[in-house]
Amino acid sequence: MIFLRHIVMLPRSRKPGRYPQSRWANRAFGTIRAFLALVMLLSLMHPSRAFAASSDLETVLAGSRQRIEKLDYRATGRLTKVDGDGKRTNYKFVGKAHWFPDGLLLLCEISGPAASDKTTLLLHMNASGHVTIEAMLPGAKTVSSLPFEHWNDPLLGTDFSYEDMVESQFFWKNQQLLPPAKYGARDCFVLKSTSGSQDRSHYDSVTSWIDRSILFPVHVVKTLHGTGQQKEFIYYGLRQIRGDWSASQVEAKMQGKPGSSMLVIEGGSGKANLGRKDFDLGQSGAQAK
Repeated sequence: MIFLRHIVMLPRSRKPGRYPQSRWANRAFGTIRAFLALVMLLSLMHPSRAFAASSDLETVLAGSRQRIEKLDYRATGRLTKVDGDGKRTNYKFVGKAHWFPDGLLLLCEISGPAASDKTTLLLHMNASGHVTIEAMLPGAKTVSSLPFEHWNDPLLGTDFSYEDMVESQFFWKNQQLLPPAKYGARDCFVLKSTSGSQDRSHYDSVTSWIDRSILFPVHVVKTLHGTGQQKEFIYYGLRQIRGDWSASQVEAKMQGKPGSSMLVIEGGSGKANLGRKDFDLGQSGAQAK
């Protein structure tokens, strides 16, 4: 609130009349009161806009986090790498995920034609967005913790990295709602998530275009730390099953490079009733049961 102090100098009148100074002063102070009322009205309008923006940010974050915190699925499909010349390399994908009291567990197996091509991943993300990754890579016989410096490595040569398998950005501390925008025909909230020193990520920021009506991302751009290179994700085939929204396909593409990669979900269950035993790497991994 800004308080204005006005000093009004009243001129002396040399002409006789009935209270000329009083009439002039009343008009002057009436103008001042009207001006102050306008200033107060304008000052009240700005907090309302800030409140609306804050409310929208809370809506977007709450909706995105609740969507992840409700995950309980099994999924089967394929991961496809498409080269610039159109050549395709297909990998079988089997995955499952469930949110437990201590966070999300995601177990997936990605395998090629040869048995030696199989990669098994177990990712854990807590409510603060802190991620750990365990992996059994091609040629390895045991599961080990994947060092952070390899989180951004291509997953079996595709445009997806290990880190891309979870949406930790929605749980980061630094969140900013940008002006709304359209993506195609969809009206979207635009959320910029910025990683801090407490976040383990190879991305400086992640900008998400989130459909306003269903609070599901339709387009995401991730900016890599240091290089500023950007990776784009496009979500296709949005569908609602038992009240929950999901995408049947996700395309990943490094901007400025030919080719892309597609994660296609062909089957599974959105209500799998999973327990911790389903994420025991000593058993058969992510295979559907």
